[in-house]
Amino acid sequence: MIPLLDIAVRADDPRDLDELAGFALRDNPRRAHLIVSRILGKHIPVAPSLVLDGARRLADAVTSAIGPGDLGDRGQVGEVLVVGFCETATGLGHAVADRLEASYLHSTRRPVAGIPIAVSFEEEHSHAVSHHLQPGPTVSLAGEGPLVLVDDELTTGRTALNTIAALQERFPRPSYVIAALIDARTPEQRAQFEERAATLGVPVTVASVLEIAVELPADVLDRAAAARAALAPAAPAPGGEPGEVRVHHPIWPASLAATARTGMSSLDSAALRSEAARIAGGLAETVAEHPGPVLVVGTEELMHLPVLVADALADAVPAADVTVQSTTRSPVHAADQPGYAIRRTVTFDAPDEPGRPSRLHNLVDPAAIPPAGSEWADLRHRHIVVVADVPAESCAGLAEALRPFAEVVHVVPVATRQPFGSYEPADVTWLLSDLSDVELERSTEDREEAIQSGTHYSEMLPIEFQPDAAYLQLFHTALAESADRLATAVGVVGELLLARHRALGVEPVLVSLARAGTPIGVLMRRYLREVHGLDSPHHTISIIRGRGIDEVALAHVLERHPAAAVAFVDGWTGKGAIQRQLTAAVAAWRADHPEHQLLDDELVVLADPGGCTTLHGTRDDFLIPSACLNSTVSGLVSRTVHRTDLIGPGMFHGAKFYAELAGQDVSRLFVDTVASRFADMAPAIRSGLEAPAADRSVTWAGWRAIEEVAASYGIDDINLVKPGVGETTRVLLRRVPWQILVRPDRSVDLPHVLALAEAREVPVVPVDDLPYSCVGLIRQVR
Repeated sequence: MIPLLDIAVRADDPRDLDELAGFALRDNPRRAHLIVSRILGKHIPVAPSLVLDGARRLADAVTSAIGPGDLGDRGQVGEVLVVGFCETATGLGHAVADRLEASYLHSTRRPVAGIPIAVSFEEEHSHAVSHHLQPGPTVSLAGEGPLVLVDDELTTGRTALNTIAALQERFPRPSYVIAALIDARTPEQRAQFEERAATLGVPVTVASVLEIAVELPADVLDRAAAARAALAPAAPAPGGEPGEVRVHHPIWPASLAATARTGMSSLDSAALRSEAARIAGGLAETVAEHPGPVLVVGTEELMHLPVLVADALADAVPAADVTVQSTTRSPVHAADQPGYAIRRTVTFDAPDEPGRPSRLHNLVDPAAIPPAGSEWADLRHRHIVVVADVPAESCAGLAEALRPFAEVVHVVPVATRQPFGSYEPADVTWLLSDLSDVELERSTEDREEAIQSGTHYSEMLPIEFQPDAAYLQLFHTALAESADRLATAVGVVGELLLARHRALGVEPVLVSLARAGTPIGVLMRRYLREVHGLDSPHHTISIIRGRGIDEVALAHVLERHPAAAVAFVDGWTGKGAIQRQLTAAVAAWRADHPEHQLLDDELVVLADPGGCTTLHGTRDDFLIPSACLNSTVSGLVSRTVHRTDLIGPGMFHGAKFYAELAGQDVSRLFVDTVASRFADMAPAIRSGLEAPAADRSVTWAGWRAIEEVAASYGIDDINLVKPGVGETTRVLLRRVPWQILVRPDRSVDLPHVLALAEAREVPVVPVDDLPYSCVGLIRQVR
């Protein structure tokens, strides 16, 4: 107990309390004390097996609270989502979710760039009050099963109930469980909790490992201030020369996060355990050669992975005394007093936020530290292993602070790959599963034969075309010559879209169709922001001819935005196959979701030579320079992929991020160049908007024209006819072309098409009355 504080603690069995927790003073004027868990692996280093056993006990309590009616066939909870509170319970919540084989998400004070924040809430009494929930592609806050909120302790329950109220308003669930290792509410607080919970209109159950009652005197904050002044300062560091620092660089899969800030499925969690075992295996030989105490340290919200690493390391080197804990934002008063839970603290720059202090308390079991005035034993660890989800250089302050406490400090940075895509995070949110580590590319000839033999084109990728210097110069020339025309088209269609939406009483939410639509969505967002001051959300999702729209991604968008606000964006139309696919997809969605009847299926495009949509910038079939290249002008992202062995239920369609092509990336150059012309093109935009309404009517003239071309050339499959500059370019870049049809009067505007055709030795056939600037014909290989 803390001297001078006069806290009364009642527990059914005091031995259980001593086993699970101690007490310390907070350095927080809003709160007096901290219940310091002895099994959490946060403020006190403990064996990883104790951490996982505590999570097991709490998961068992959750299962009992939910009841058999919600249990799956194998005994695990069905359709449950576990949400942990940052930062102290992020690891506990993840371990509970693992035991339940459930999806997991934790709140964060460190939002992930490019992922929308679904819910924010406040923890009024905390030193850092704002929490955010950012579910990504693998989890949804909406669902049919119970939602479990996990914290290390339950003091009043206000934060948990505030969270439930915020969630229930937007993402209703049938029931909630609040789970904590220790339920420390007094009888009065329990009554207040039940009264507030009853107003939420949804069942709320509490599950815990230990119930106690902590009663505080009325002047507890004044007593805490006096106690902080009276208690002896923190214990000094042990003697000895500071240890060396070694940096390890494990290969980390690009598709796996290190924490559940944006959520993890049970499959992701299994992959995390595998990576933890691999990291431990890489350290095991060194630890076995130099045995002794080993402390594995996580960084603030990164708690579960370090526990898994420590557990695997303990298994791999049984002779090692392995413990685990993590750094913390929490300012706790350290005092050199036997029985006190926080005996010493080291402070350093937070690895993820230079200039903000972070802390590591104790570093050894506080019970092992001799009392003040005694001779200190050598309490140093043989090894301290820092596992951090930031680059190694960001851990320099932490490593330096730990050197006096270890012979060797090992720094292991994980999941430090740059975010998916190369656009500014504010420009676009990619609703795609990262398949960067999967080998999907096939040669052009192999891929063409597979497609024409029945394999769907979305199950594989072409090898990324890498242009030579001459071809790349064609791109730069085309961009310079067409920037004004592109800016005008963006402005015209942007104004049309804005007028349509404002007539409905909503602001646009841009949903571009990856990947050709993504650069155009970025440009439209830039236009709406620069000209109208709108911060329009922009998501990019997959739609695949013959497979349909990504319904998981569409649901993700519609959970966050009104259906009437959604505008589907693409680059251009050819014969209109994607518009037809979108119309069918939206009709099916509306049939299954009566609440989304205002979801509009009309494409928003820059160029509409096919006559498929009224929302276009121009009907001219001209070169949009983003069609010249592949990923290097589309955020370094591949075309989208859908294979059932890679994309499971609840996952977005996939794509690859070609980070290795960053040196050739012109994605930002393209959008920056066009956006810089918006202001100067204002007169041209106004002129474009004055065109008669009849000129915008949907005619489907392109589809009929291509049917005639197919008949003229004896082509049975209309999908082998690709009309327009953009589609012809795609034929030359990633299909096996047969012929390229070109209108002679447009050839001067098609230097890149002619260059590609020459390089691939594809015949160019002039056709005077061609309804497009050019048409690509794919060779029939069977």
